[in-house]
Amino acid sequence: MGILYESTSLQGWGIWLFVLFALMAFNEFARSTKWGSITLFIVLPIVLTIFVWPKTAAPGNEYGTGTWFNWVKTYSVLIACLGFMAMRYYPKLLKKKWVLFFPAAILGLNILEAAIRDFQVFTYGAWNGAYIDNLWVMSGPWNIMNGIAGILNVVVICGWAGIFISKDKTKDMIWPDMIWAWIIAYDLWNFSYTYNCISDHSFYCGLALLLACTIPTFFIKKGAWLQHRSQTLALWIMFVMTLPQFADRLAPVATTHNSTAFFVVALISLVANVALVVYQFRRIKVKKLNPLKDELYKDTKVYKEVVAENI
Repeated sequence: MGILYESTSLQGWGIWLFVLFALMAFNEFARSTKWGSITLFIVLPIVLTIFVWPKTAAPGNEYGTGTWFNWVKTYSVLIACLGFMAMRYYPKLLKKKWVLFFPAAILGLNILEAAIRDFQVFTYGAWNGAYIDNLWVMSGPWNIMNGIAGILNVVVICGWAGIFISKDKTKDMIWPDMIWAWIIAYDLWNFSYTYNCISDHSFYCGLALLLACTIPTFFIKKGAWLQHRSQTLALWIMFVMTLPQFADRLAPVATTHNSTAFFVVALISLVANVALVVYQFRRIKVKKLNPLKDELYKDTKVYKEVVAENI
């Protein structure tokens, strides 16, 4: 038995690595060509919506994919992908200032959806753990802590006015003000959310999925985190909606169901996001910035490097 998860075999880690690299590979396919994006995020979802998901993600199914949250999350993420594609391939849209607000709005909405889900799991009162909607959850203070962390993460979304499209052939959506500190705080919050609310699936939808967008952000295409995140998340959700038995039957890796682990994971998430809020608001005050209009990190080295690599 591990700290967060039950012991995993070499085969289990091999499957995990396959999931990680498959997500990264399909993300690269989608960002490298327009037709790759159209195939994965327009054609494929239409086919699955009509012919597959009504059966594999039917309400009340034994794998828990038929909940309101799964369906809302699926289409909200696909809408994000479509919106970002429009921005990437029709650059005239960026001349309209409200379009630049779209990425921040859809990101904030997705985080709030998850925060609401955390609060909802707390209301279940499953203090010793229980299967609800065919998913194992354990209610506790960690749900409240991480729900608050999610709200704080939304509060510190900034710098959308500086979003632009890269000048290279991939035409990536670059958000230079979304620096590493926000990304790490988001990752810690989102992992805690998956650990709390999709507990026995979080080995994949927490660890693997978050790394699938964080690794490209730091080592493949800097500044494009939100694009990486939306595409890998859409790919994962479509996979889960299509093959819901994957994490429960085909390659299960359960959490230890230990309340201490839940508490510590949520505490780290909350502390990280509180620290980011304090740092960011202090920066706003000292530099006399307007968080609704200004880019907050424009004078930093990391910001300048991202811009220089994409213009």
